[in-house]
Amino acid sequence: MLNFARRAVLLVRSTSSAGRINQNRCLSVPSPRAVTFLAQMAEAVEQKISENKERGEERHRQKRQQYEAPKSRYNGIVKKRKWEDPPSDPEAVKDFDPSTRVKKRKCIILLGYSGVDYLGMQRNPGTKTIEEDLLTTMLKHGWISDEAFKQPQQIQFQRAARTDKGVSAATQVVSLKLPEKLDLDALNADLPQQIRVFAVKRVTKGFNSKSNCDARTYTYTLPTIAFALNDEKVDIETYRLTEERLRTVNETLKLFEGTKNFHNFTSRKEFIDPSAKRFIMSFECEAPFVPNETTVEFATIKIKGQSFMLHQIRKMVGLTLAVVRGLTPSETIVKAFEEVRYGVPTAPGLGLVLSRIHYEKYNARYGQDGCHEVLDFHKEDEQIQEFFKKHIASTIVKTELTSNSMVEWLETLPLHSYEPRNENEPREYNGKQKSDEDADEDE
Repeated sequence: MLNFARRAVLLVRSTSSAGRINQNRCLSVPSPRAVTFLAQMAEAVEQKISENKERGEERHRQKRQQYEAPKSRYNGIVKKRKWEDPPSDPEAVKDFDPSTRVKKRKCIILLGYSGVDYLGMQRNPGTKTIEEDLLTTMLKHGWISDEAFKQPQQIQFQRAARTDKGVSAATQVVSLKLPEKLDLDALNADLPQQIRVFAVKRVTKGFNSKSNCDARTYTYTLPTIAFALNDEKVDIETYRLTEERLRTVNETLKLFEGTKNFHNFTSRKEFIDPSAKRFIMSFECEAPFVPNETTVEFATIKIKGQSFMLHQIRKMVGLTLAVVRGLTPSETIVKAFEEVRYGVPTAPGLGLVLSRIHYEKYNARYGQDGCHEVLDFHKEDEQIQEFFKKHIASTIVKTELTSNSMVEWLETLPLHSYEPRNENEPREYNGKQKSDEDADEDE
């Protein structure tokens, strides 16, 4: 349409000269009415072009003023987002200043605990768990709000590993959003003696203590009488592990290293399930020792792996003891990685401890950026070891000597079948079925 109007303007401008020429040649010219219409259209088009030009100049002037005006610095305090603690009174919201709210950042809590008297790490309403005591004390000291206590997902609460009933942790890591000002000593003073927070460290905004974890190290402490031959007449007070037996134990443990299919070492996992494959980096038994104030010898098995399934470590220890005690050949371990289903004994949970959480990839990327701390926990090693000896190792030894959980379990080990299980036989079931997400978590 615009192009047509432009042609009309050119036509009107040329009619006068064309008319004069055509008068001499006696040719026909446009009628006066047509000339008037074209002139009006030409005038309207010229006005439209003029208006567009003025609007373009005005936009250019406004943009120039924006670039020349001084820019104010971005203030993250008043960033539009949901308030952590908004006023309960609707009228107060009108006068609420976002800059007065509690500023929270993503952090980790490094803690340890003795799980002997607890029903696991993960919170479970109506039961005594580590998370319940931790969250209750944090609420008391203002580390979290009432809403966060009821729904920890509001502060992005996540544990690095879920320890089972009776399982302890020398180092456990929890990630969540916390205020900047915290009184660690006051919190520890109100926590039960079985729980201790070693440090709070700032991490990246998207950090997740579970998904960012590269590997986990567990230990399993037990009396060395567990390594004696089944038909050997020995006494728990006087038995001592020989170097030859220790080599036999470590040779057996080596069979678990590498990427294997551990569907027989957990519950409700099939051989074809990809999540049944796990990578074991190292598995060894350390030199035996005799704790203070006792004559019973103990040893610690240490295992490092990428991740573990429910009861996996206890079943690995259980089958190892069956092999070392001569109840089944070492080939049973190799066959257990194959498709055939085997019944694998589960060792007691008392001696199992979550020893270390590893974040090598995170440290390589963010540990030296000047804003975030390295998550290697070397600075906290002294107090970690002190807490471990006082509240975990001593509790394991004392409880074992009074309850005889390992000795009693060893008496039932010969009754276990180490032959392939009937395919029609139902899989092992331990109480209420857990979701797939929980089943993939650590012990």
